[in-house]
Amino acid sequence: MHVSVVLFTSDLRLHDNPPLCAALEAADAVVPLFVRDRAVAAAGFAPPNRSAFLADCLTDLDSCLRDRGGRLVVRSGDVVDEVCRVVAEADADEVHMSAAHSRFAVSREERLRRALEAAGRRLFVHDAVTVAVPPGEVTPASSGHFAVFTPYYRQWARARLRPVLAAPRRVPVPDRVRGEPPPARAGIAGVSPGLPPGGESVGRARVVAYWRRGLDAYDDTRDDLATDATSRLSAHLHFGTLSPVELIHRARRRAGPGADAFVRQLAWRDFHRQVLAARPEAAHADYRTRHDRWRTERTAAEDIEAWRQGRTGYPLIDAAMRQLRHEGWMHNRARLPAASFLTKTLYVDWRIGAAHFLHWLVDGDISNNQLNWQWMAGTGTDTRPNRVLNPVVQAKRYDPDGAYVRRWVPELSGLGAPEVHEPWTLPAPLRAALDYPEPVVELAEGLHRFRQARERRL
Repeated sequence: MHVSVVLFTSDLRLHDNPPLCAALEAADAVVPLFVRDRAVAAAGFAPPNRSAFLADCLTDLDSCLRDRGGRLVVRSGDVVDEVCRVVAEADADEVHMSAAHSRFAVSREERLRRALEAAGRRLFVHDAVTVAVPPGEVTPASSGHFAVFTPYYRQWARARLRPVLAAPRRVPVPDRVRGEPPPARAGIAGVSPGLPPGGESVGRARVVAYWRRGLDAYDDTRDDLATDATSRLSAHLHFGTLSPVELIHRARRRAGPGADAFVRQLAWRDFHRQVLAARPEAAHADYRTRHDRWRTERTAAEDIEAWRQGRTGYPLIDAAMRQLRHEGWMHNRARLPAASFLTKTLYVDWRIGAAHFLHWLVDGDISNNQLNWQWMAGTGTDTRPNRVLNPVVQAKRYDPDGAYVRRWVPELSGLGAPEVHEPWTLPAPLRAALDYPEPVVELAEGLHRFRQARERRL
């Protein structure tokens, strides 16, 4: 019997999964394999929220496979070692997996290829699985990657997408290969209390619901903090329980401003991946250095901790940071002023903010997270590196009635607009009764410090 192994990584789904379909087409039976990579945990890339969501995804994937006569084989250890063991146990001829583009994933793929070739086995890597348009597929004439989104998007939008693949009806798995039970969310400590469930079944149900009631209005409502009308599909895209290719095809069939705006957001994911694929050091080093002498944990510990805890005295910032801790997610419109406040108003190193977000965000993704932080810090691809987002102006624009702030900062729940966005304007006795902190810095002072710091380095 001819056996193939399909190694699941960031593609934890049965619908539109090219590695799974190719493995089934090439063999009489397949081993659906997921390896809980100890190197990922050792590197700090498996914090509680993402570990809990992953546990849900693996449990759901196993259940969906069992509905089709199969099962998920889960192993723990080094990916290369465990894949080679499974290949030997199954007497498999080949391994199929999706392409990844981070430095860590590329290195892991190369190690696996060498190990399999040494054993006389073949590795097939399938692109356009975790992205719609792979890095390097669209490039400018003058360099290897786009550094500005708009010209990238024009070419990206013209790229031909592969067709969507149906989920297999049956997945025969050989009995002789054993694994451990999928991990359970219940055994993971430190998970945000409002973290949503994961898994392909949940993700597909959310798409159906969002297509019915939210997609058409997406362009008009996605920035409204109180309405919370975003798709909330980012975690499912990160873990690959949903296919970006399928979502783009479906949105384009729907057409309209909402669908167009939704597709544009998916293009940003691919844009950041092609930047990081070309410049992997941008995960930790300035893409375009401004030679900043940032404040750090040593020089700004109290300000940094106030930002992390949602106690800066600026209601929009505090609401955003508290939502992050409670849900493991933050509204995209709130992420921008939260990052601007840390890097521009407090003049704190963007890497400190990026690390905090990666710890809590269930959709925490190296390319999106690090490059969005650099964009806001002015060290990334942004062509306006010195822009500063005023948190009061942002609050009045995107939360005009204060509903978002009142939800996440209950100390201010009794206030109306505009006081809910500027509580320091209230009489001192009332401010004291609110148990809400004074601003950690005056906005004008923070802006002056930032401008002086940047001008000294020019």
